[in-house]
Amino acid sequence: MRRADRLFQIIQILRRSSRPITADVVARELEVSKRTVYRDIADLIGQRVPIRGEAGLGYVLDGHFDMPPLMLTADEIEAAVLGAQWVAGRGDPVLASAARDLIAKITNVVPQHLRPYFAQPAIGTRPGSVAADGIDIARTRSWIHTGRKIRIGYRDERGAVSARTIWPVVVGYFDTVRMLAAWCELRQDFRHFRTDRVADAEFLDERHGCRPGELRVRWDRHMAIKHGREPER
Repeated sequence: MRRADRLFQIIQILRRSSRPITADVVARELEVSKRTVYRDIADLIGQRVPIRGEAGLGYVLDGHFDMPPLMLTADEIEAAVLGAQWVAGRGDPVLASAARDLIAKITNVVPQHLRPYFAQPAIGTRPGSVAADGIDIARTRSWIHTGRKIRIGYRDERGAVSARTIWPVVVGYFDTVRMLAAWCELRQDFRHFRTDRVADAEFLDERHGCRPGELRVRWDRHMAIKHGREPER
């Protein structure tokens, strides 16, 4: 790996984590020595890249730091193409359209020598068929971001419909169905609802009073305990 590419990768490793990253972790990912990582980070700091921390404790990249757009490697482009292909085939209509637009926009602005990675990708996803949603997924995503409640009629596997008021947390996209994770006021617990079983939905203006990030953390802990994992602190 060229040194310039290695410096870029170090920035990428740091920027994708909100926690301090040790030189050991960086060295393992880049397959270099810790001494090389220490030297490279010192050089980045000397170039005024806002990295905080020290050897033995870990490093953090200032959250306000940004890089020139679309400095993408070939592997990053193929990762973007694969993800966009999957979303275009299995996402809700709004996200599927956005995925196609994303590929078109990136194709128009990347350097000419990288465009074949979009036009003739070496990877692909299998076409899928997803059950029709009984709820507006795009609007649901908006309600997740703004921390508002949704009242739904939910049909169980026997066809019986129950009324629920939920605090939506996250929409899960699977090969054949979408799932909505939410806090259920009726059950006073987190529940997962198949979106194709939602009989009706009313998007309420009422806020549930829990910050979306906090609600997501609570759900993550619930899932960790449910699956016997140690919850993140």
